[in-house]
Amino acid sequence: MTKNGKRYQGACQQIDRMKAYSPEEAVDLTKQAASAKFDETVELHLRMGLDPRNASQQVRGVALLPHGLGKSVRVLVFAQGEAARIAENAGADYVGADELAKKIEDGWVEFDTAIATPDMMSKVGKLGRVLGRKGLMPNPKSGTVVPAEDLPKVIEDARKGRVEFKLDRTAIIHLPLGKVSFDKEKLLDNLSAVIEAVMKAKPSGAKGQYVRSAFLTTTMGPGIRLDLRPTLVLTSV
Repeated sequence: MTKNGKRYQGACQQIDRMKAYSPEEAVDLTKQAASAKFDETVELHLRMGLDPRNASQQVRGVALLPHGLGKSVRVLVFAQGEAARIAENAGADYVGADELAKKIEDGWVEFDTAIATPDMMSKVGKLGRVLGRKGLMPNPKSGTVVPAEDLPKVIEDARKGRVEFKLDRTAIIHLPLGKVSFDKEKLLDNLSAVIEAVMKAKPSGAKGQYVRSAFLTTTMGPGIRLDLRPTLVLTSV
């Protein structure tokens, strides 16, 4: 059994595991409990009342964080011809077709977001073994397979803090919200945007309680239970 370090144990002492905290209280505690020597990522984990094996209960969507993720995002675009020129002018870090596909097949994945035009999916589909494991596979449902004219906006959104989410096999959705160094208000704004996106993505086959529990945590910190009632109405609209 893994033994937690003194920093982690100290952080746990600040948190009442039996209590569900308001979003404001939870963000305060998250910032206070962070003790790593680097700027930890603040994460949201949602346990959903869904069956991951049921096709009608799948959740997949995109949240645009108003204050970003606190890191530079490397954008790769699979495109050729005029679409490649548009992607380059829009500021994509890597643009290409066959040569990029070959590089990725060989194991290179030094990017954070992958976007593709529809005509490139015959080539990109062959990279599923590499990109799928990393959560980098372009997908029409997540808005990362788009026509050439939409590339500038999608690239801009990726730079700002475009976060994809989906239900995993244990019925949990994991989402980053930003960095511990963010102001409390920025983290709350990002939390609001994420909750709004998840609520809008509720599938038609969902039955009973949609969100069963929610926790905030940091890269190295303990989980802090959120009170669902104020959390689920914390939207930016």
